[in-house]
Amino acid sequence: QVQLVESGGGLVQPGGSLRLSCAASGSIFSIGRMAWYRQAPGKQRELVAFISSGASTNYADSVKGRFTISRDNARNTVDLQMNILKPEDTAVYYCNAFINAGWGTSTYWGQGTQVTVSS
Repeated sequence: QVQLVESGGGLVQPGGSLRLSCAASGSIFSIGRMAWYRQAPGKQRELVAFISSGASTNYADSVKGRFTISRDNARNTVDLQMNILKPEDTAVYYCNAFINAGWGTSTYWGQGTQVTVSS
């Protein structure tokens, strides 16, 4: 069974920083694209950033220049460094990954971690 577990959320003041981490565990043969999504109250879940298995990255326009996604293939982890946080970044952040657990590739989600940006 494959699991994604996030950590690192919390309350931060505008202009501050947070680092989210996500670790994949279980019966993993390989991991493809890894990503972070977020969902604010009353809004649809949106893609924040993704990173390919070859470390190519892509960011939503709203976070470009402020957020950095990275991964450690040896540890099966993906991180999201968030700087210059704004109140509009407040949301539940979800880790997502395409994982081959030996019988084919499926998409997996973490349970979510709350990020609140407020003074």
